[in-house]
Amino acid sequence: MDRNFQRQPKESNQMIFGIRAVIEAIKSGKDIESLFLQRGIAGGLMSELKTILREYDIPSQQVPVEKLNRITAKNHQGAIAFISPITYQKIEDIIPTIFENGEVPLILVLDGITDVRNFGAIVRTAECSGVHAIVVPKKGSAQINPDAVKTSAGALYKVPICRHDNLLSIARFLKDSGLQVVSCTEKTDDFIYKPDYSAPTAIIMGAEDEGISFDLIRNSDYLTKIPMMGEIESLNVSVSAGIILYEVVRQRIGASSL
Repeated sequence: MDRNFQRQPKESNQMIFGIRAVIEAIKSGKDIESLFLQRGIAGGLMSELKTILREYDIPSQQVPVEKLNRITAKNHQGAIAFISPITYQKIEDIIPTIFENGEVPLILVLDGITDVRNFGAIVRTAECSGVHAIVVPKKGSAQINPDAVKTSAGALYKVPICRHDNLLSIARFLKDSGLQVVSCTEKTDDFIYKPDYSAPTAIIMGAEDEGISFDLIRNSDYLTKIPMMGEIESLNVSVSAGIILYEVVRQRIGASSL
């Protein structure tokens, strides 16, 4: 599988602090993993930073000064950012490359997976099972930090991660690109074995507590669930992802041997 569209990774999250330093990092094209701004702070430089955040569509969190002081004792001026250890990609650029390489796309969409270790474990399984790219939302997703990289066993350096504002628009783009969208949810009677995964496929996994958003479910081609034989009603999301991804592998290996 050709994943040369993934640029070389950085080693780890790098903290930068100070309003001007954060502005320059954004202007230089750094991928910001997380950004904390002091609640209630004002001034010309902070206004400039907020304007740039809107221009570059970078989310931020308004937090009390005490949280910033816990992160660093240095003069942060009300702004602390962490640069991502990976370079984010755009799924719109990746899908054409997959088809041009003569491969059948397999995309994983993670809706609201916030636990870092679950996320890392999912990425590790995704790399092993041949997933071409993973799509996550800009807000409400696990931070990609050294813990996530470690849990993924380095797979975060191999599988392109795409971060987008609106997962619904991405699902529609994937469908328009010829992929079937399969949501793994308990809100169905159909099992994960029903779809034909030899076709171009995007699989959506949701958070264990809230599941997949209604809009994504409504725009899916298939709703599927994992059979449950015991009394416990749910599986860890990273385990669930592994089960459905290897059903894809099973079907595709079978189809390729015909």
